[in-house]
Amino acid sequence: MTHDRAIASIPSLVNKAESLAAQMNFTQSSLPEVGRLLRVLTTHITHGRIGEIGSGCGVGAAWIVSALHPDSQFITVEIDPNLATNVQQLFIDKSNVNVLQDDWHKILTYAPFDLLFVDGGKAKVLEPHTLINALKHGGFILLDDLTPEEYWPPEWQGRTDPLREFWLNDPSIAATEIRVTAKNAVILVTRIY
Repeated sequence: MTHDRAIASIPSLVNKAESLAAQMNFTQSSLPEVGRLLRVLTTHITHGRIGEIGSGCGVGAAWIVSALHPDSQFITVEIDPNLATNVQQLFIDKSNVNVLQDDWHKILTYAPFDLLFVDGGKAKVLEPHTLINALKHGGFILLDDLTPEEYWPPEWQGRTDPLREFWLNDPSIAATEIRVTAKNAVILVTRIY
């Protein structure tokens, strides 16, 4: 695949969200590789509910919405009022998209989810069982922003990663770590109990 073709495959809604992030000097948006994975997962949900914790400037959300089935619903929550307002404007013409400005717990009122993208905040570390319980059986959670162990800073070497320890070993889920770039990984989880 040529570089030009890769650029052309980015949905226009994602380009708009990335422009918003650049205007706001927001540097924590989802990687394109994570976005593509979200898009693939979203295409398999034809009558369901998808959630996102941590809207940011809407880049991850835009990948999801670009593949969202008309009979599915997408809810994203952002604690920062300024970011939430901008993301609301980004999706203003999407009737099956709801952008909340609140603490991440607010999204739980929309559970259960077929797919939950846990992007921002500390929920994936502090309340993993709450996240799992927000899923339908067979539903998916995607956790991003993970650094493969060989790229950890020296002060982390030899330590156990509590996030990986939980998510890759809890008996109520099946999970795998996936490299999306050489230095970035995600964990994909499905609820089995």
